[in-house]
Amino acid sequence: MSTMTYAAEAVTGIPRLAAGLGAQAPFADNPSADFSDTPWWLHLVKALLIFVFLLVNTLIVIWFERRVIGRMQQRPGPNRTGPFGLLQTLADGVKLALKEDLTPKNADKFVFVLAPVIAGAMAFVSFAIIPMGPTVSMFGHRTPLQLTDLPVAVLLVLAVAGVGIYGIVLAGWSSGSTYPLLGGLRSTAQMISYEIAMGLSLVAVFLYSGSMSTSQIVAAQRDLWYIIPAFFSFFVYVITMVGETNRLPFDLAEGEGELTGGFHTEYSSLKFAMFFLGEYVNMFTVSALATTMFLGGWQAPPLITMINDGMFNHGWWGLLWFVIKLWSFMFFFVWLRGSLPRVRYDQFMRFGWRFLIPVTLAWVVVVAFIRASQLGYVSGPTFTIAGRQYPLLSFIFVAVVAAVVLLVYYYWENRRIERDARKSAPPPEEVDPFEGGFPVPPLPGQRLREPALGIGDRASQDIPEKEATRG
Repeated sequence: MSTMTYAAEAVTGIPRLAAGLGAQAPFADNPSADFSDTPWWLHLVKALLIFVFLLVNTLIVIWFERRVIGRMQQRPGPNRTGPFGLLQTLADGVKLALKEDLTPKNADKFVFVLAPVIAGAMAFVSFAIIPMGPTVSMFGHRTPLQLTDLPVAVLLVLAVAGVGIYGIVLAGWSSGSTYPLLGGLRSTAQMISYEIAMGLSLVAVFLYSGSMSTSQIVAAQRDLWYIIPAFFSFFVYVITMVGETNRLPFDLAEGEGELTGGFHTEYSSLKFAMFFLGEYVNMFTVSALATTMFLGGWQAPPLITMINDGMFNHGWWGLLWFVIKLWSFMFFFVWLRGSLPRVRYDQFMRFGWRFLIPVTLAWVVVVAFIRASQLGYVSGPTFTIAGRQYPLLSFIFVAVVAAVVLLVYYYWENRRIERDARKSAPPPEEVDPFEGGFPVPPLPGQRLREPALGIGDRASQDIPEKEATRG
């Protein structure tokens, strides 16, 4: 067969291969949300409702955070302005708006104003693809509780998060000051590093659901939430979402003990409020994405779905379950802030590059092999557990990967123990000050070693003795 024939056969075989994969995959790439009965004005109404939802929840969560941390620290928290102090956040917002708006003399004024706009605006964009509920009736139209959906909707969230970094970087650079610049550089390295691990943690969900569409991912978790089969991905995502939002214990870009205020040191009034708002809206965004990817989205918990043929899993009930799951993550953010101290920057970056990224890559390989076995791409003997058949090769592969990871960890831990032992070893009692090639003063309690005489030194000492004898 000629080369042209081989090429033609390969080209014509690609559609057949894709069709075969699509037939065996549980879901197609296209979103399951149906927007055919949603007019343009209803899209605008839903966009406005999402905007109001995020603003109101931001006001509530700031009050909630201060009250919960106050309880954890045995103090009341805000309780004066409004009932239970609920209007304290609104009063703080008015106070920020009335503060003097200062611009440093050495600042790049256009970029200085543009940076908080980018950081605040990008925080709202990602929420557009989050399914907050099933299809409901609104103003006489059947429409999903979701603004829009894409075949690659989850990648849109990661892309928008990458654009949001520019707001922080430009804020630090345009301020014309040292501490904001250091905070912007820290934030760049931190967010980019942990976005890699975050993206890798979501690959396992893509493999299980067969789609990157958020509505398809929620539909694929009808029988089993992905927090169970992709438990390690959930663990990695929770760590990376805290680092991505610059929250304690990972708020290293604005560490007041080191950088005064970090990238927003020179900001005041509404510009500072935009950064403040963007941080909390980002917390809601990453929490909503975690709910969608791992906790079944708007679907009711498993036991509640059994009540009356799943009556609590339809209509506006989905919005209730979504908000409950969302606020469980917000409580987790607050609990971390009130419990843990800030980590050191080099430790945080080392943890991301040396542990999270390599281990998550290995996890993705394991999940890919398991999914290939489940879809029939890996043949071999199977065994049955609890009425389900499992391929034997997948378990052997997982065992081999786990053994390799344990061996690497064992080797790495032994090296760390040896390194710590060398550091904790007591210093020698006698030290040679010229051992390293340059003079080194002794530590307290050490004594200097007397230098030994060389051949030339001994010869120079012998000559005067002989001359003295001869004289």
